[in-house]
Amino acid sequence: MRVKPLAFALTAALGMALTAPVFAQETREFSVSTVLSDAFPWGQAAEKWAELVNERSEGRMTLKVYPNAQLVSGDQTREFSAMRSGLIDMAVASTINWSPQVPELNLFSLPFLMPDEAAIDAITQGGTGEKLFAAIDKKGVMPLAWGENGFRELSNSKHPIDGPEDVQGLKVRVVGSPLFLDTFSALGANPTQMSWADAKPALTTGAIDGQENPLSVFDVARVDQVGQNHLTLWHYMADPLIFGVNKKVWKSLSEEDKTLLQQAAIDAGAWEIEKSRSELSDTLATIKERGVEVTELTPEQHQAFVDATAEVYQKWTPRIGAELVAEAQAAIAAR
Repeated sequence: MRVKPLAFALTAALGMALTAPVFAQETREFSVSTVLSDAFPWGQAAEKWAELVNERSEGRMTLKVYPNAQLVSGDQTREFSAMRSGLIDMAVASTINWSPQVPELNLFSLPFLMPDEAAIDAITQGGTGEKLFAAIDKKGVMPLAWGENGFRELSNSKHPIDGPEDVQGLKVRVVGSPLFLDTFSALGANPTQMSWADAKPALTTGAIDGQENPLSVFDVARVDQVGQNHLTLWHYMADPLIFGVNKKVWKSLSEEDKTLLQQAAIDAGAWEIEKSRSELSDTLATIKERGVEVTELTPEQHQAFVDATAEVYQKWTPRIGAELVAEAQAAIAAR
């Protein structure tokens, strides 16, 4: 019997539908830049984000973490620009490293602005934090959540430090931020900008006398092994982390995936902050067990450092934004 053309077409189409392969849902891989590896809380935050995204998307989205600022040849201050241009998809980044491109982020580097963890939260979790995220967004990167690198403490190979006079003349390694140079210059030190990769050899040879970093970095990097036997807990500034995404990548995502990515960042950030803070006591105990002399400032000693660096505020408040600085100070006072 002759098959009518229409019936044949329907039969053929049905056959193709029954035999055609079922294609898997499209998967996407994104690069994530960090400065530190997962030996440190910073790197752990990025790995946690990747883990949550992979789990919640059922493997449809994969975040590949590149530690040690690999994607910018070790120059962490170039990370924001590389992200904005699309060379990097995502990052878990330091406010310090992004501050050259986003001046408002210098707020966190103002000396002795935040005396404790509640003060950090007062900024990041309130209206000031929202304004800072808006500033990052305006500069071309989508910020999603906060993490934490911790308070930066001061170590040196010469002597204990419990007052500004003890800092005078010390050669101190600082990150690539003009505000850091101004702060240590105000204290009479000789600040030297260099990458962390260059810092340890310089500490080993005595080319520099000291450095400033969170306790987690001091511990894991074994800074005590390069002559840093004196550590002062002065809490002169804290360095929140930011989970961010390239704008083009962000816009390419469905609303469902945007929600998934951001909530995973929020959850990873909260996990990392809690973990970092809960480990501080044990980290400090470990550092002391290695023979490092730890100095904890009295309120009066702390105030002497605050007074000695007051001029930094006069120079930097206009650059950061007087209204933003005032709002942050009010939020801290009300914490």
